Amino acid sequence: MSDLPFSYGDNMSIDYQVIVKGRTVIVAAETPANEHWLALTNLDLLLPPLEVGVFFCYKKKNNIDMSLEIVVNTIKKSLAGVLSTFYPLAGEIVQNSQGEPEVCCNNNGVEFVHAHADIELKDLNFYHPDSSVKGKLVPKINHGLLSVQLTELKCGSMIISCAFNHQLSDGYSLNMFLVAWAKCSQSANIFKTPSFRPSMLNPRLPPRYETSFDNLYMPITSLPPSSFDEPLASRMYHVRADSIERIQSEASTKETKRSKFISFTAYIWKLLADGSNGNANTMSRMGVVVDGRQFLTQVNKKDSSLFENHYGNVISVPYGVASINDLNTMPLHQVANKVHGFVAETTNEEHFRGLIDWVQFHRPTQGVARIHLGHEKADGKAVVVSLGQGLPVYDIDFGWGKPEFGSYYVPWGSQTGYVSTMPYANRYGDWVVYMYLNEKEFHVIERMAPDVFIPLSLSNLF
Repeated sequence: MSDLPFSYGDNMSIDYQVIVKGRTVIVAAETPANEHWLALTNLDLLLPPLEVGVFFCYKKKNNIDMSLEIVVNTIKKSLAGVLSTFYPLAGEIVQNSQGEPEVCCNNNGVEFVHAHADIELKDLNFYHPDSSVKGKLVPKINHGLLSVQLTELKCGSMIISCAFNHQLSDGYSLNMFLVAWAKCSQSANIFKTPSFRPSMLNPRLPPRYETSFDNLYMPITSLPPSSFDEPLASRMYHVRADSIERIQSEASTKETKRSKFISFTAYIWKLLADGSNGNANTMSRMGVVVDGRQFLTQVNKKDSSLFENHYGNVISVPYGVASINDLNTMPLHQVANKVHGFVAETTNEEHFRGLIDWVQFHRPTQGVARIHLGHEKADGKAVVVSLGQGLPVYDIDFGWGKPEFGSYYVPWGSQTGYVSTMPYANRYGDWVVYMYLNEKEFHVIERMAPDVFIPLSLSNLF
């Protein structure tokens, strides 16, 4: 974060600066009696120390006291309270004797940053989040597993943001934390108590898995040298409900109705292929993030909430491969069938148990999803799509009303593209779509589907 003004560098540019007014470490109000170690699960070990950002925008309200003293004290007190339940987040990642990461639950605390941005909420350009959000409105994690920032704007509005270490927190987990934090700020009961029990995801004895896992994951030591040099950037779009419904209709048939998410993933895959000027025989890869909690609950039907409330990573990233020519010639419903096919292979208990065993077989060497590599140039471009519809925009009320807007921010640094869909606050059925792609791909999207992907602007909320 800099004290120097920066510019968006386009026709919508508004120079503004962010100044840090203070930094405080917030510790849990109550913690387990003794410092202890929390082992990461095998599924956690598939994730690098990537920082996942999330932020919520609150418009100043005349009928609610949003004075700085009240807001700051509310955030600090509720953060200390919720960390008592989510106590590992107040710890830090350390290396064990095998060189693998573990969580030391020592209550070293979470850094809280109080900042001021010299801009009004309506003028923030979220269409270009690399300029408006990165290093400004979402904090860096200087130590530990979580960092929080409160940014006051000159119009009196507020932005509350967090950065999570992905090694312990997947999207489902951080959403659980955010809802609990908001409940704690209003002295309400936390209705989902997190479960920190890595033994629930222990490997089988002996470990066993199908050879197909070697097509989805690989040891990090087997990574080929990078052959890509195209920089990727982030954009955020507003996609209206009628566009989503039209895409779903085109991706479905009389016999089979595809979900909105599968339909949208297929649409992105085909759109990027249709706009490609590359060789028609070039292969394109499309991946999908799959949450395994609902499938693992089948193991323990007597207490399924243990998996439902498990805090940590329970995800797999299957992907499909198709040539540019095939994607160009296939109607959208056939592309959707292909997406459904590779996703369906993972939506069962055996897949996730097999993935846990695959990691165990390769430990202590870290594994990585092949789709994330972005190194295999012969295989063409790769994109991963994540269902972020669980982002609890409507539930993050700290006492001054629901946010006007909320979004993830995930500049993950890989050469693999990334797309996340989220609900648009105050617009029932509309989506916010965060994209991390190269400039050529953004040009394709905006040239071929300008009616679908509308550059995100908050001006219509004011």
